Amino acid sequence: MDDNSQSEATPKLEGPEVLYVQGVSNPAAVGQYPPTQAIAALILGILGLMGFSCCTAIPGVILAKSAMEVAEQHPGHPDVGMAKAANLISWISIILTIVVLLLYAVFIVFIVALSAGAENA
Repeated sequence: MDDNSQSEATPKLEGPEVLYVQGVSNPAAVGQYPPTQAIAALILGILGLMGFSCCTAIPGVILAKSAMEVAEQHPGHPDVGMAKAANLISWISIILTIVVLLLYAVFIVFIVALSAGAENA
C-alpha cells in the first residue's frame, strides 16, 4: 500500500471531537461537577452561631464532611472552600455551645454554694 491509498481510505475529520460517556445522554454535561450539600451545611453552621446551637451545627458538620468528600474526589470542584468553611463554622458553634453550657453549670454551682453558705451563717 502506498501513502495515497491509505489517506483516501481514512477520512479527514474536521471540527471538535465528540466524546460519548456511557450513561450520559448529553455530551455537554460530561464536564460538570457533581452536586454537594455545601450550601446547606454552611446555612446550618451559621444558624448554629446565631443561637440554634448544636441542633443545627451537628447536622452542619455531617453535611460538610459529605460535601468535602465529594468535592475532594474531583479536583477543581467549586464547593471545596464552602464545605471547609461550613465545617469550621459548625465546629466553632459546637465549641461555643459547650463553653456556654459549662459556664451555666459553673454559675449554678456557684449560686448553690452561696445559698448553702447563707443558710449556715
